[in-house]
Amino acid sequence: MTSPRPAPQGGVARVFRYLYRAPLLLVHIVLFLPLILLLMTQPWGRMGPADNPLEERVVRWWSGGLMWIFGFRLQRFGQPLPGAVLFVANHVGWIDICVIHSQKMVGFVAKREIAGWPVVGWVASRGHTIFHQRGNTESLGGVMEEMVKRLQEQRPVAVFPEGRTRGGHEVGPFHARIFQAAVEAGVPVQPIALRYGERGDAQTTVAFAPGESFFGNFLRLLGEPARRGEVHFLEPLAVQDLEGRRRIAETSRARIVAVMEGP
Repeated sequence: MTSPRPAPQGGVARVFRYLYRAPLLLVHIVLFLPLILLLMTQPWGRMGPADNPLEERVVRWWSGGLMWIFGFRLQRFGQPLPGAVLFVANHVGWIDICVIHSQKMVGFVAKREIAGWPVVGWVASRGHTIFHQRGNTESLGGVMEEMVKRLQEQRPVAVFPEGRTRGGHEVGPFHARIFQAAVEAGVPVQPIALRYGERGDAQTTVAFAPGESFFGNFLRLLGEPARRGEVHFLEPLAVQDLEGRRRIAETSRARIVAVMEGP
């Protein structure tokens, strides 16, 4: 599905990108992040239209700015559904959360380890993330209950049904159980296809290299050349029209794969 991971581009160009992006990143974190977190608190956070309050606008702005500093020139295709929706996306790397948040603020289901990541974990904790302890059945049960609760409250939730990243080489199988929340809450499922580079040729570049830490990936991507990033909000699925959560999972994955393999 994707080409082999290219070697990092070094030399003068890479050093130059670090020299101008690092100060921008520092300003974005030290100056703007505290302001964003303040504006997300009440009563300021709920100011503005009910379907586009201030907290959602500032999260989109900050996340989009972070991706711009990292050189991603984002393009959106389609529109995210309003209200209670279960968004499901292919999982490439840590930037997936920021890319989606640049278009739509949603409560993610994410592994608990992310809470300890610098910057991203802090923002995720304040951005209504539902943290899950992998391999813990009791934790998964609590996550499912919280997902249903939020969807019933007309709050969107986003998940990566693959359960983990896969080096950017493929879209793995979607775990059907996670779709049960949409079935119980009676809300639509909207697939999101995330594609990096021209025709997805940078999926493996964006993904974690074997044995690469979050910090290592963070620094490597900060020095990468500017490239295209695509966010495709695909045709939603009405859960009542499909027979069971496995069919919903398979259909969602098929729509995402069609984008990844398309022009």
